[in-house]
Amino acid sequence: MSAQLLLSAGRGPRECAWALAQLLRRLRDDATRRGVTVQRVHAVPGDRPGTYRSALIRMSGADVEAFAASWTGTLCWQAPSPYRTSTGRKNWYVTAQPPPSDAPTTTFAEADVDVVGCRTGGPGGQHRNKASTAVRATHRPSGLVVVVDDERQFSLNRRIALHLLRQRVERGDEAARRAVATARWRIHDDLVRGDPTRTERPEPAPAPSRRRRGRPASGR
Repeated sequence: MSAQLLLSAGRGPRECAWALAQLLRRLRDDATRRGVTVQRVHAVPGDRPGTYRSALIRMSGADVEAFAASWTGTLCWQAPSPYRTSTGRKNWYVTAQPPPSDAPTTTFAEADVDVVGCRTGGPGGQHRNKASTAVRATHRPSGLVVVVDDERQFSLNRRIALHLLRQRVERGDEAARRAVATARWRIHDDLVRGDPTRTERPEPAPAPSRRRRGRPASGR
């Protein structure tokens, strides 16, 4: 099984892009412990090295749905700013949401088109109206229908109808891709600061080890 998450620093300051990178590392560590594989699909870098404005990741594993749910929502990285020592703020927020699914691409095939002859009214002379030279073409997968009576030959109208259907299918796919992209960008603006679903902090530095001084051996 697999799942995706889109992590975004939204429109927050550069510390949020830094926090996203820290949270992504923590997520990977948690995934390793739980037997989940994490792959970075796409990332938008921040203006500082090693930071990200957003990152799209794909996760896979037996318990991936529960794992993804545990990292979904508003995430908080709680640590002092590495860039502004004067600020007292320590909470930096990131959002993590399942991205909208990619829009499927429609494969246009003439075998999926039903073409029938028909008669249409309007100008063009009685010959065209009496003969069934007009074409009604239906693309079954999408339900798109076009009627063409531009030419006096059935074969020419059929060719035009297929061309129009292909164009409309391609435009429909492009509109679907734009809608997915818009929905993904909307996630960047949906970041809610405060009331995080998960708060992570840097690991505490290990305490310095103290050497015990033994008594020097007495010589004889």
